[in-house]
Amino acid sequence: MRRGSLATVCCVLLVVLAGCAGAGGGGDGAATGLEADAQATAAPESADEGSGGGGSGGDGAGANVNAQVADRQLIYEATVELRVDDYEAASADLTAMVRERGGYVGSSRTEVRGEGNETWTTGRLVLRVPSDNYSGAMEAINGTGEVRSVEQSTQDVTSQIVDLEARLESLRAERDRLRELYDRANDTEDVLAVQRELSDVQTEIERTEARLQGLERRVAYSTITVELREPRPDYEPPERSAWYETPLTEAFLDSVQGVIVLGRGAVVLTAYALPYLLVLAVPAVGVAWGYRRARR
Repeated sequence: MRRGSLATVCCVLLVVLAGCAGAGGGGDGAATGLEADAQATAAPESADEGSGGGGSGGDGAGANVNAQVADRQLIYEATVELRVDDYEAASADLTAMVRERGGYVGSSRTEVRGEGNETWTTGRLVLRVPSDNYSGAMEAINGTGEVRSVEQSTQDVTSQIVDLEARLESLRAERDRLRELYDRANDTEDVLAVQRELSDVQTEIERTEARLQGLERRVAYSTITVELREPRPDYEPPERSAWYETPLTEAFLDSVQGVIVLGRGAVVLTAYALPYLLVLAVPAVGVAWGYRRARR
């Protein structure tokens, strides 16, 4: 009996002490309890939503995928063939378009073709546009003329850039180590050996930096090659009448012109042949004179 009474008294004292401690803590303890209840209540709901097929968990996965795609280093290239009515106007529009989007014209080529009295122009523009504006630039290009063909390609160079950055970091660390060895070297042979190694490492660093910068430029600026072609005009050769339908005066003048051309050709041919004739004539005259003398 006494043991049961003693246990009861201890329980009562513990309850009283706990109440006093809760009162001393004030509103923070109550708030903490409410927050704990709220977290306990919200945890199953979050678990249920996460186990559901189309809840916020799906949105989070989509966001992660988009973030991974955004982190990829991609090179965009395209070739577009357009048929335009006015080459000069189309070329000017494309140049203005790419400059408005922060790009530039890398190179250009223009060729004027003709047949008879008709001419048409073809050419090529190599546009470099920021990759963020690649899609907008392609839409603008497609609206410049009649699209005859489009070829696009995307190259993922993320792994190449990561490898080059890692190699560059390793080469720079090796360069720093060689510099320390160079500063501490006392022997002439050691100094020369370290200097050769340092020169080789520095050359490899510059080569790796150039490759890395080249890839980064291609990632930053997409390349779009635009082939512009004006339509070839329908050429009709002039009609030719039969020779006997030629007017007499025109026929006479053509004949005179032919005689003049023939005479001029004969004079030019004689001028070309005269030196050879003189060179051949001297031995021939000598031989003939000797033969005649021998007969006498």
